[in-house]
This record gives sequence, C-alpha cells and structure tokens, in this order.
Amino acid sequence: MQFLKGLNSEIQRLKEVELSELLDKAWEVRQKNFLPELNVSAPGLKRYNVEHFSNTIGKFINVSVTGNECSLHCDHCNAKLLESMTSAVTPEKLLKIGKKIKAHGGEGMLLSGGADVTGRVPFDDYYDAITKLKSLGLKVIVHSGLVGREEAEALKNAGVDQVLQDIIGDHLTINRVYHLNRKPVEYLSSMINLKRAGLEIAPHIVIGLHYGEIRGEYNALEMISSVLPDIIVFVVLTPKPETRMMGVKTPAPEEIARLIAIGRILNPEARVNLGCAKPASDKIDIENFALRAGVNTIAYPGDETLSSAEKLGLKINYSEICCTLV
Repeated sequence: MQFLKGLNSEIQRLKEVELSELLDKAWEVRQKNFLPELNVSAPGLKRYNVEHFSNTIGKFINVSVTGNECSLHCDHCNAKLLESMTSAVTPEKLLKIGKKIKAHGGEGMLLSGGADVTGRVPFDDYYDAITKLKSLGLKVIVHSGLVGREEAEALKNAGVDQVLQDIIGDHLTINRVYHLNRKPVEYLSSMINLKRAGLEIAPHIVIGLHYGEIRGEYNALEMISSVLPDIIVFVVLTPKPETRMMGVKTPAPEEIARLIAIGRILNPEARVNLGCAKPASDKIDIENFALRAGVNTIAYPGDETLSSAEKLGLKINYSEICCTLV
C-alpha cells in the first residue's frame, strides 16, 4: 500500500507539469530504454494500406466465445464490438476456426467474448481447445474480464500467451458504464492473480470511458504501474451508434497525451502502446502526441503519423499481429 501511495504522489506531481515539458521527459525515457524504432501493428481484422505496407486479412483475428451475447451491455459498447468478431460458441467451433487460420498461413487469434453478470468472460469450457490451438503453433491471447486465482492458473495451464484486461479505476464508472457492483481494487487483484500464475499481462486503459470524462484513468494507471507490467496499452473511447454513449465528446488530444506520457515515465522499461480504438476525428493528433509521449507501438497509424515518426528518427517495423505481441 505504501508503494501505491508513492505512485499516487508522483502522478499528482506529474499532472502539474507543463505538457511540453512532460512530453520531453517521456521522450527522454523512451530514448534511454528502447531502440529508435516504432512498431506498427496491423492485424488482419480490417484492411490497412499505407505507402509502404498492406496487411493480409485473416492472419490474426478476433474470436468471441459468446457470439454476440453479453450480459452487461456496457454503455460504451452495448455488445456491438462482439458483432465484428468471429463467433465460436463451442470449443469444437473454436478449434475448427484455428485450423482454418493455420491452413491459410495465419498467426493466431485474440479470444474474447461478452461478460457474465459477475464481470467474467466464460472461458471455462475452452481450456482444452486452447491447448490444441497452441499445439498447432498459433498465438492465443485472451481478453478477459475479472480473473480469480483458479481461472488464472487454468489459463496458464492451457498455454495462453498473454492476457489482456481493461483496468477501471473508478467505482462509479464500473457501476454506471459496466453495470457491475465491483470495486477498482478487484481489477488490481485480477492482475496480481494473473502475474502470480506466471502469465504475461497487457493491461488496457480506456481513456474517456466515463462518458468522455477522464475520471478513473490515473487510478487505473497507478494500479497497473504497481504490478510492474511488461506492456501497457492505451485506447481512446470511440462512441458507437446504438449505444448510450453515441455522440459523446471524447477527451482532448492534449489530455490523452498527458496520461500516456505519465504512463511512459512511471514505467520506463514497459512497452507502452497506443491500441486500435481511437476516434477518427482526432486520430492524427492523438497519434502524433503519442509518438512524442514515447509509445513503442501504434495500431493502424496513418501515413502522416508514420512520416512524423521518421522525422523523429524512428525506424518503422510492420507487423500483422496484435500490438501487445509486437
């Protein structure tokens, strides 16, 4: 707990620093700890074409073990994200999908699904199938909800390569947006359970999750930093049609930049990524600020962002897998 208090004090101090100075410090941390390279993640979930690269559809896909079903219908998603995923509502269907990916030269999948009323994604029946997917040589990463000790051990024993989690730092956001009666500390416990099981974790922070307001993100960052992650992924609320957040204004690029920069400074040796979700209206500004804030990887960056990266002296590396695996 003392460590958390120290992190909180440092976060509060950094929040008062001028943005330009903060970005300079974050860039300095990046230069000290990483090669001058920018990883571009463009998994084949959608078509991606830039001047020097085009991806291949289907090399790395998103799969839902619940189809389009979700018990929570969170205000920012309303199960809409599940509609874009390949459905595998039985272990047999999942294995069939995996064999097809392998046969077509694919690399793996992100396994996810809708949560139940407790905030868990029901993977219980899929552990044997995951082990078989791993025997095919596929990468299998899991986007889970809350995870207890037994489930963490089961995921590890199944051979999962990595576990992704959205970490929420505010009780009201958990209640209002996710419709769960849970506390932020339970997300911390979940990360600890996964780490103790020997799994690599890739915690995500959804910036603006509370109806476009930055509310629990710094607390989420504090909890994430306390478990010494290998990777931190920042994504930005992207309001979707047919959800309660349709039309919500997302945080300003400068606010997003400040959060990412502080994440970079607090976690000098972790890979810090800007993930897939970011609003199209501010995409280039967000990406350019993220570059200056010292990110290692950006998912689906625009040509202008790639040009900015080269001007910063960064070599561009392209990949067709999830950003957390790059």
